[in-house]
Formats: sequence, structure tokens, C-alpha cells
Amino acid sequence: MQPPWDIDAILPHRDSMRLIDRLLDWQEESIVVEVDVPAHGLFTTPEGVPAWVGVEYMAQAISAWAGCKARQAGQGPSIGFLLGTRRYTAHQPHFAAGSCLRVEARCELMGENGLGMFACRISADGNELAVANVSVFEPRDAMAYLESGQV
Repeated sequence: MQPPWDIDAILPHRDSMRLIDRLLDWQEESIVVEVDVPAHGLFTTPEGVPAWVGVEYMAQAISAWAGCKARQAGQGPSIGFLLGTRRYTAHQPHFAAGSCLRVEARCELMGENGLGMFACRISADGNELAVANVSVFEPRDAMAYLESGQV
């Protein structure tokens, strides 16, 4: 199922905090997005964007997946939380400025309580650049959760 939504319609991130650029494909259990690695930006260094930023690329891909599910249900995107990663492996120290990254996320587990685990991959030109398992949490009411002090 290919949704007609642009990235701003499915992500709560705005301005310099929105790091992914395009939605390529969305399925019930997976998503594929693209990132245009900026020459100038929040995380850019003279060598490019540090590979550790790939964790946030993955997290935003997962957020886009949740945003697609919300749009399909007639709702807007909501706030979720990156809990952590397991086995984040980057095969290079930086992502080159000007390159186009393909970020894939596949839902491995999503509990009724909002806890989820995704298998994620970043590639460019068919070469794997980073992989990880990413844990997330999407509470039913993010603002109530934040105000409760349980964070």
C-alpha cells in the first residue's frame, strides 16, 4: 500500500529536527524512507554527518511508520520515544554530505502497551552502511505521559 502522504503529514518533527526527506514505501509492517545528507546542518561536520546520527534516522523512519498508521486511521502523527538500540553497527564513521541514504525499518514486535522493536538498516547505492535493532515507546496519550512525570 503506497500512501499519498508527504513526509510532513506523517512526522511530528519540524524544521531542523526533521532529518528524513521522503517516504518511498509503507506497508503494515515496514517502511522505507530517504535522507539527503546535508552539506550544512545541525549535525554536519567537515567529514560529513557522524554515523551515530544514523540512530536518529532510524528512529524517524519508525516515527514515519507510526505516522502512516495514524493517517490510515484518520488521525495525525503523535509523539513517540526512542528507548534505545541493540547492536548498532556502522560500517563507516560518517555519512558523506550530498549522499542519499535509504533507511528501512521493519516492525518485529509491537505490544498493546506501545512498546515496539524494529529491525533497521541504512544503505546507499546498494551498500549497507549501518544496522540496528531499535526499541521505541508510543504511549496512547504522549502529553499525559510527559505530564505524569513517569519519563
